[in-house]
Amino acid sequence: MNDFKYCRNCGQTISGESFVCPHCGVLVKEEQKQTKSNVMAILGFIFSFFISLLGLIFGIIGLSKSKKEPYNGDGRGLSIAAIIISCISMIFSLFFVTAILAALASM
Repeated sequence: MNDFKYCRNCGQTISGESFVCPHCGVLVKEEQKQTKSNVMAILGFIFSFFISLLGLIFGIIGLSKSKKEPYNGDGRGLSIAAIIISCISMIFSLFFVTAILAALASM
């Protein structure tokens, strides 16, 4: 079954499956590119809260992947957040371990 629609430019009736209006030549339907989800960015963000080193590694890989073709920037924000959260978490962990060792050494 072929449905009909109207051209945005000239207002003529055209086929619902048309990509270009046969009357005025204007592009009617744009092809949508499918972008992949950046799984490494998602994993980096999740792991940054629990295992900071893995969060940092996955965040860096996700940031690198977000610059390539099928991702087109998808996951860039999550990757940056994973890197920042992982670094902050590792710094806090370092201070915490240092404080515990200092407390144990003073006993």
